[in-house]
Amino acid sequence: MLGRMTTCRTLAFALLLSLPVPALAQTAAEAARIDRILKRTPLIDGHNDWAEALVDKAGDARWTLDLNRLDPKDYDTDIERLRRGRVGGQFWSVYVSASLPGLEQVKATLEQIDLVKRLALRYPQHFTLARTAADVRAAHRAGRIASLIGAEGGGQIDESLSVLRAYHDLGVGYLTLTHFKSISWADSATDDPKHGPRGGLTEFGKTVVREMNRLGMLVDLSHVSEGVMRDALLTSAAPVIFSHSSARALCDHTRNVPDDVLRLVAKNGGIVMVNFAPQYILEARRLWGGARAAEEARGKILYTGEPDRAKAAMAAWLTANPEPRATVATVADHVERIARIAGHDHVGLGGDYDGLAVLPEGMDGVESYPRLFAELIHRGWTDAELAKLAGGNILRVMEGAEEVARGMRGWLPATARPAKP
Repeated sequence: MLGRMTTCRTLAFALLLSLPVPALAQTAAEAARIDRILKRTPLIDGHNDWAEALVDKAGDARWTLDLNRLDPKDYDTDIERLRRGRVGGQFWSVYVSASLPGLEQVKATLEQIDLVKRLALRYPQHFTLARTAADVRAAHRAGRIASLIGAEGGGQIDESLSVLRAYHDLGVGYLTLTHFKSISWADSATDDPKHGPRGGLTEFGKTVVREMNRLGMLVDLSHVSEGVMRDALLTSAAPVIFSHSSARALCDHTRNVPDDVLRLVAKNGGIVMVNFAPQYILEARRLWGGARAAEEARGKILYTGEPDRAKAAMAAWLTANPEPRATVATVADHVERIARIAGHDHVGLGGDYDGLAVLPEGMDGVESYPRLFAELIHRGWTDAELAKLAGGNILRVMEGAEEVARGMRGWLPATARPAKP
């Protein structure tokens, strides 16, 4: 999950830091146009793992570490780079490992929520906590980055609607229904299905979705199985989000969204926020990853008890089979595919920064969003379309969820926990 930058990437990033913001675009006219758009509409990213990166890399120092400028070898995010990237709102992921016992997941989630809240307390000139679309707009007018929170995995509620409500009361704005593992009430895209042949939601899972609708929490379908995507879209009265997913037609990874589901998202009024992970956006990279894993397994068999020979064989394979690299254009391809199938009203950005081992060339960190906007300008995107992509669409989705919540004030779920077999 955590970012690892190569030496070349570090040198390129150091050069980038020495440039003014307009240099992120290819011409002065493009820079002025991007500036005009992002002054009117906040750029809102759906998913950033900075909190987890700080926990894992800084340890206890995370509470006092100077976050204005961090080493780009270790982090994709810091305050200076957020400002350079013109970020106006960020859903900070509070992710914890699904391998932890349930109560440990709850404790770790609470600690990360606390960490996100302390960003605003420590740097009030840069961050302000936000829960609603109106909060985000107010932060943007004040020149601050709206800090929103997303919990990345249904296991983090430990099968309890009371825990879900407590997260909401603490400011969590969305819950990703699963992470990499299936849970007792929902299936993951990257695990064997437990609830139907293609995976799905149990009755308790559907109750979770309805309770999130009542609370005004966004239902996040990144990481879930195709069956859960469909079940949640049928169940949710509010627009859903995919906080960091891409188009499956372009990269056949189960983490991505098929075209027919994109059409369902449009009918629901929801949004797919494009992920930047090379293995999810570049088909050649996905296939290369499978081949690499197979070669590693082969080496362990061929050179059992000879780790040096296995390592040398793997190095030779990597030299002969270099990793395919995604680019800014690859990200733009997914933005355009989703816009073409679901419509320009249903696409956003969910970069997954500080959660990726490798990033697309040209998308080196949170300062890089203007590069993507420049690429889309070259492809003919209008100011109105770019404004929707930047933040207009997710703000509309948030307002839709808020409206549904107001209409459900009298509804209460029938149960607080799943039925035991």
